[in-house]
Amino acid sequence: MIESFWRDVEAIIDAKSLLKHPFYQAWTMGKLTREDLAYYSQQYFQQEARFPRYVSAVHSNCPEIKPRQMLLENLTHEESGSENHSELWLNFAGAVGASRGSVIDARMNAGTKRCVESFARLSRGSWQSGLAALYAYEAQQPAVAKTKIEGLKTHYGLDSKAALEFFQVHETMDAWHSESEKQILTDEIRKNPALADEVKASISEACDSLNALLDGVCESRGIACHAN
Repeated sequence: MIESFWRDVEAIIDAKSLLKHPFYQAWTMGKLTREDLAYYSQQYFQQEARFPRYVSAVHSNCPEIKPRQMLLENLTHEESGSENHSELWLNFAGAVGASRGSVIDARMNAGTKRCVESFARLSRGSWQSGLAALYAYEAQQPAVAKTKIEGLKTHYGLDSKAALEFFQVHETMDAWHSESEKQILTDEIRKNPALADEVKASISEACDSLNALLDGVCESRGIACHAN
């Protein structure tokens, strides 16, 4: 049952993969402008800055110590020190030409609003559903980060620490986070197989909302791209 469950999950994530979105494909091919990247940095920050709160909400709802310990470590990685993940993102935004204030105070477009509202709701449902949404996001990040780094270096002339560090951190750290989340979800579904459909639905919705954020960037910038 577990094997078939994860085959279903992998099929969902593959079908809705962020790397299949035309915005990221345009990034990979060097077809975006610096202005496109700057606008993207402003919108994506609204999701990134809230991500620790999603983790915190799942942690708060979870009654079991092992998952809470993993979530606490994840939260610590997100928010600790002067080089917390939001700060690393602001460094990237500056490297592509977006001022700090324009990023922090950016008005969310409809796609970004959908994304943050979906994650906020999922993270405050059952803790397993919330963990599934975190997994849908973090399981994709290593490959996405690797692709972004390659694109920034190859097509946009960006290879500074400020431009790349956010992605370098997530290329490695989210591989560990997502593997831990996968193991915990596996344990939970073994204990209660009825959770499988709820978890898959959360993963699917989380993937849709992340694609919606990219749709919103495309629509606002006049880029001809729509999620598959």
